[in-house]
Formats: sequence, C-alpha cells, structure tokens
Amino acid sequence: MKFLILKYAVTAFVIVLVSEVAKRTDRLGALLASLPFVTIMVMVWLYIEGQGDEKISNHAFYTFWYVIPTLPMFLAMPVLLKNGISFWWSLAACVGITVICFVITAFVAKNFGITLIP
Repeated sequence: MKFLILKYAVTAFVIVLVSEVAKRTDRLGALLASLPFVTIMVMVWLYIEGQGDEKISNHAFYTFWYVIPTLPMFLAMPVLLKNGISFWWSLAACVGITVICFVITAFVAKNFGITLIP
C-alpha cells in the first residue's frame, strides 16, 4: 500500500511541476510536457514491481504506436484557438481528431501485423 501511495505522489508531483513550469514559460513547459515522463515512470514502476523485460518492451512498443495519432492534436489546438474557437470546443475537436487518427493508425498498423485495438 505504501508503494502505491508513493507511485501516486511521484506521478502527481511530475504533472503539477510541469503545469507550474508551463504557467511561467511556454517553451520550457512544452519541452517538459513533451518528454515521456509518464512512460518512463510506468516502465520504472513495472520494473520495480518485477513485471519483466517482455512486459516493459511491449509497453514501450505500443506506446510508440499510440503516440502517433496524438501528434495532429498539437497542431490543431493552436490553429483552432487562434481562430477564435473556445478552449472547450477546441479541446473537443482535438479529441475527435485524435480518435479519427487513432482509427487510421490502427488500420495501417494492422497491415503490418500490429494489433492496436484489443
């Protein structure tokens, strides 16, 4: 139980730290947010919990494929916001874009023998 609380605390700390830095400097906040902190933390937690190399390897492999469809969102959000679309509508549109891109990515990956949708 103590380890679970530690995992929550460390993970929350990283998210709060990045959001606080982003309030002060756009570029540094974006740089920190773009680093794969969550993935690294998950791999560390999996390793510490004895999940084995195959589990960690699979996590990294699938994370790569799941990141690809999120990238267009980071281009769409500033375009939508700069064109007067409210934050919430922009965010909703970006979620939609990401879902569509995910379906496309899953279809393309399937042609290479990679199953992304369980």
